[in-house]
Amino acid sequence: MNIIKKLSIISVIALAFTATTLPAYAEEAAAVSAASGTSAIITNIEEALVEVSKSDFSAAQVKLKAARNASDSIANPSEAIKKGHAALIQGQIQAKNGNIEKASAELNKALALYKSL
Repeated sequence: MNIIKKLSIISVIALAFTATTLPAYAEEAAAVSAASGTSAIITNIEEALVEVSKSDFSAAQVKLKAARNASDSIANPSEAIKKGHAALIQGQIQAKNGNIEKASAELNKALALYKSL
């Protein structure tokens, strides 16, 4: 009977420890994921800007699609991320239409918003 009491106390302590540490790891992983997602978005937007300036719109579309996918994957987006995503979409539309000036302006606006994070 004494062994059963000791095992049950050890089990309760282990469960309590697990319950308190798992949320901390989950929050840390979410923060790291958002930071790496933002850096991927910034990289793709910068590469798309180079392609737009060279009038290579098909390569720019590939980079912009990757940036949009990375932006969509961010959980619980802030207001700045939402505005950056909207500017990214507008930049993609303008690049698809072949408008270099407007596409560059929208992509630079999106880039500034993502860099501010």
